[in-house]
Order: sequence, then structure tokens, then C-alpha cells
Amino acid sequence: MLQDPMFLIAAFASLVVVVVLMIGIGGFAKGGEFNRKHGNRMMRYRLYAQFVAVVLIVAFAYFRSKGA
Repeated sequence: MLQDPMFLIAAFASLVVVVVLMIGIGGFAKGGEFNRKHGNRMMRYRLYAQFVAVVLIVAFAYFRSKGA
């Protein structure tokens, strides 16, 4: 499975979601100017990244079940 490029792309997309989420939560926990300026934007980026990751994971599962 580690040889499958679709798996690696889906795993990387999931990692991007985690990184964006951690930046957003860190900014929220710290508060201050960063949170006021970028808090909503970071969560929006997380939603976009999460959508892409879910689509890639579903595509990987679909193609894997078809044997492609």
C-alpha cells in the first residue's frame, strides 16, 4: 500500500488537514491579534483541505476496490 501513489497523496492531504487544524487551535488558544486576524481563515482553510482529503480517500478506496 505504501507503493501506491494515491495512498501517499491521500495521506499527505490528511497531514495537511492536521497541520492547519493545529495552527488554528493554537491561534485560538493563544488568542490575541493572530486569532482575531486569522482564526476564521484558518478554519476555512481546514474545511477546504478536509474536503480534498476526504475526496482523495474515497477515490483511493474506490480504485483500490476495483483493483486498478
